[in-house]
Amino acid sequence: MTVITNVSECSVGNCSFNHDGCTALAITVSGSADHASCATFIDTSISGGLPKMLAQVGACQRAECNFNHDLMCTAPAVKVGPGADAADCLTYTHA
Repeated sequence: MTVITNVSECSVGNCSFNHDGCTALAITVSGSADHASCATFIDTSISGGLPKMLAQVGACQRAECNFNHDLMCTAPAVKVGPGADAADCLTYTHA
């Protein structure tokens, strides 16, 4: 079964893809053993992404997350916001 998880919220104000929601086509979740970060985060003055887009999780590198199945996110939705890094996957839960 293919699951495509939407990025339902992004509260990272300085991300080039965040204007009225995440406008990247897809994000990649990465990070370290104790947290997951949004690897798509870019802090520049350039506004990036598509004009109207609800981003999806393209890949998740956090294999130990409860929502990770075959490196795909199975959470109902993902929230991104400040955490240990400037942009973390706040939906991440360690298995």
